[in-house]
Amino acid sequence: MPGDRPVTLEEWEAAAREVLPVGVFDYIAGGAGGERTLAANVAAFDRWTVWPSILRASGDPDPSTSVLGTPFAFPVGIAPWAFQWQVHPDGEPATARAAATLGVPMCVSSTVLDGLEDVAATGAALWWQLYIWRDRDATADLLRRAEAAGCRALVWTVDVPALGPRHRDSRNRYTLPIGPAGSPQEFEPNLSWDDLTWIREQAPSLPVVVKGILRGDDAERAVSHGADAIVVSNHGGRQLDRAPAALEALPEVVQAAGSRVPVLVDGGIRDGVDVLVALALGASAVLVARPTAWGLAVDGQAGVEAVLAFLRDGFVSAMANAGCRTVAEITRDLVRHT
Repeated sequence: MPGDRPVTLEEWEAAAREVLPVGVFDYIAGGAGGERTLAANVAAFDRWTVWPSILRASGDPDPSTSVLGTPFAFPVGIAPWAFQWQVHPDGEPATARAAATLGVPMCVSSTVLDGLEDVAATGAALWWQLYIWRDRDATADLLRRAEAAGCRALVWTVDVPALGPRHRDSRNRYTLPIGPAGSPQEFEPNLSWDDLTWIREQAPSLPVVVKGILRGDDAERAVSHGADAIVVSNHGGRQLDRAPAALEALPEVVQAAGSRVPVLVDGGIRDGVDVLVALALGASAVLVARPTAWGLAVDGQAGVEAVLAFLRDGFVSAMANAGCRTVAEITRDLVRHT
C-alpha cells in the first residue's frame, strides 16, 4: 500500500483502528480510570526542548548501544505486550522477526505460554517478561524455559498488585483470555523485594530488570536488593490513574540509581526526538509497545519493521542535528524543561 502507507505513529494508530475489532483496539489503546496518566505520558515530552550544539561533525552518527550485554542497533527495544495473536495471526513470531531485522531486542510477554520456543527460533535477542503468579511452580517452570530458550534477561513487572480499572474494556465487555481471579495464572498480589531472591534461584544465569518503578526510593531499594537494571514505567497508563508520566519520573530514578545500573523508560514515545530526550534525561534506552501493536495490526512483520524504522530514522536525524556523534554524547545539557 505505498501511497496510503502510514508514516507517523499517529497514522499507524489510526490505520490500526480501522482493521481491529473495537474491543481489541481499546484494550491496547486504553488506560486506567479517566486516562489522565495515559495522556500525560505523551504530553510530558512536549515540555522539553532540545538545544543543539553545532559544528560537531555529527552528520553520520552511530546510534548503536548495548544494555546488559544485549546489543541495540539503536536505543529502542520492544516492550512486552500481551496476546499479540489477537492483533495479527502471526503474533509474537512476526514481532520478533521484525526486531531481529532491525537489530533491537524484544521483551516477550509472559502470556506466550506455549509459543516461547517458536519466538526464540526467530533469532531475535529476547528478554522475558516475568509476572509472578499465585502458582509458583508454574512460574518457576516458565523461568527455567526462558533461560533454556536463550533469553538474555528477565523483566520483572512489579506494578500490577491489582488490575487498574479500564473503562473501555468494561464498556466493551472485554475480558483477558488468561489470568482471572482464581486461575493458576492469577498474578500474585502480595509481592515484596524478597521475591527477587526467589527469581534468581529459578534462573540464576539471567540478569533481572525491575519494570514499573517511578520513585527514587524504590529505585534505591531495587539496586540494594540486587536488580541489574530498572525500567521507569507506569504500565502505559494502564494501572494507577494520576500516576506521574514516566518521563517526569525518569530524572529522579536516574539520580537514585546513579551509575550502578542502567535505567530504561517506556510510555509516550512517539518519534525519534522523544528517544533523544529520554536519553538526555539519563535513560540508557527506551521501550515501546503500542506503536509496534499498530504496525503489527496493519501489516504484520512489515508493519512492525516500518514502525521501528520510523523511530530509528528519526532518532538518527535528531542525533545529527543535535550535534551528537554517538549515544554517549547525548547528555543532559541538550534538553531544557519549558
